Amino acid sequence: MRVFLAGATGAVGRILLPLLLDEGHQVVAASRTLAGVERLRGQGATGVLLDVLDRDAVAEALTASAPDAVMHQLTALSDYDLAANTRIRREGTRSLVDAARKAGVEHFVAQSIAFAYEPGDTPADESTPLDLSAPEPRATTVAGVRALEEAVAELPHHVVLRYGAFYGPGTWYAPGGLMADRLRAGGLRADDGISSFVHVEDAARAAVDALAWPSGVVNVVDDEPAAAREWIPVLAAALDVPAPAPVGGRAGWERGARNTAARALGWRPRHPTWRTGFAAQA
Repeated sequence: MRVFLAGATGAVGRILLPLLLDEGHQVVAASRTLAGVERLRGQGATGVLLDVLDRDAVAEALTASAPDAVMHQLTALSDYDLAANTRIRREGTRSLVDAARKAGVEHFVAQSIAFAYEPGDTPADESTPLDLSAPEPRATTVAGVRALEEAVAELPHHVVLRYGAFYGPGTWYAPGGLMADRLRAGGLRADDGISSFVHVEDAARAAVDALAWPSGVVNVVDDEPAAAREWIPVLAAALDVPAPAPVGGRAGWERGARNTAARALGWRPRHPTWRTGFAAQA
């Protein structure tokens, strides 16, 4: 299959690209920088210089590359810029979807998140509604997710991967990353709020698998949703930084997610729990 990969130099994309190539796919991979394009070419992809917010350029790139599928792994989270990330989800996704339709591409795989569900007391599955009544600043994130998923659903064959919180190389949870800094500064609460995680390697493998999955949304998370009071001490130990004292309380939306649907489709995380996964990345 000929795949157009947007977000090829991100945390997932840099692992996903070699996996796609190893599977025998031809990959046209996009980057916003010339240095990124050169790295992609060095890995064996056809590198394309592209700003996904430039609608005309995106349309030209997809028409020229004539892919069988578009894979959307774009984010803008390296600097924790939630507004920029929402713009990517809204405008970037719109550009890619419209360009795919113009180029006659019907197959689309997109990155979303598994922590935009409405409040509840049990881990969410894919039938759980999004948290559309959330206050700001969460409302901005959820609105971006909704816009992305509704745009992608316009295409005949679409798979939306609702990822858990990424950990592993190049993520906030890696040694030297954002979460290590927050732990040192006392900026994380070890409370009852529940999170679901996924190692970036497992996230990338799910994206490859999704090329053969039926249309729909799928939670891609590990096997063990957990309260912050459980996972923060394990992460702190792996990063060799102090852990905060446990406290009570949680936001209603901090409920985690189930991976039952992904497992039914044949996906199996190689890192089934953060308990061992956090330590393995150190």
